[in-house]
Amino acid sequence: MQPEQARFLFSYLLPQLKSEKAVTSRILASVPQDQADYQPDPKAMSALQLARHLVLCEIWFLDAIITGQFEDILPAAEDFETPGKIVRWYEDNFARRMPLLEALPGEQLATPVDYIGLRNDPAVAYLNIAIRHSVHHRGQLSAYLRAMGASVPAIYVESADEPYPPADGSTATVPPPAF
Repeated sequence: MQPEQARFLFSYLLPQLKSEKAVTSRILASVPQDQADYQPDPKAMSALQLARHLVLCEIWFLDAIITGQFEDILPAAEDFETPGKIVRWYEDNFARRMPLLEALPGEQLATPVDYIGLRNDPAVAYLNIAIRHSVHHRGQLSAYLRAMGASVPAIYVESADEPYPPADGSTATVPPPAF
């Protein structure tokens, strides 16, 4: 991949990442504290474990793009004790990485990054993987919400709990995508 191709792909994917992050934060914030240990099956992760996995992996992919290597993220355990703390950790860490990502030159975005010996793709490709991974697990977590009796926020335009247009005639609660 040429640096100008990597920058083009980056300019296409970064707004999508930002738009998806806003929705992911809403889903994470909807996990009821008193239901955080909910599992739909003994083989499934709990809601809290799934939320933790989702945010850690997204930040892990972003860090690999920034640094050119995959390294372990070892946050403090107390940052993941509750859904609210997970949301705060995610918001803070995402915000800290945005200026670093935005400053990356095309050469660095085009440089291959080894993914634990399984892949060796240009760094920018991991932005796409980060988005797809988060959307996948966010979908799982949103299905957990319904089973827990929690409200499911609108993901793309509406949900059964947040119809579009809103019944009260107000403006939409879900901002339009940034891309």
